[in-house]
Amino acid sequence: MGSANSPNTITTTSSEILAYQIAQIALEKKASEVMILDLRQITSITDFFVICSGAVEQHVKAIVDEIEQRLKPTNKPWHIEGYQHLSWVLMDYVDVVVHVFQPETRQYYNLERLWADAPCERLKAEQE
Repeated sequence: MGSANSPNTITTTSSEILAYQIAQIALEKKASEVMILDLRQITSITDFFVICSGAVEQHVKAIVDEIEQRLKPTNKPWHIEGYQHLSWVLMDYVDVVVHVFQPETRQYYNLERLWADAPCERLKAEQE
């Protein structure tokens, strides 16, 4: 993340901070393959995607619930989709869209390939 004091660095935006907060929460709930895609130069629909995987339905639910609970009351999702089936849950925070997948569904839709032009950062838990 950049510093406002240096002339050649990019200032961190509130959407970038939110994306990293969400990714950290997902890591704390043992989500796998956590990544942040920076879409700011590619599309106007959102600034960032946070993409991660949960092993089974209950794990996906736990990740989604933890993100929602920890961000309340300052950041509430505008919309949550897929919570009934838990193979792919989308949480829309407007400037950050969170995708929590089960592995098979993530592999099938392959958002990382679809948005391959976006700068991507893979995050790992500190002990990895």
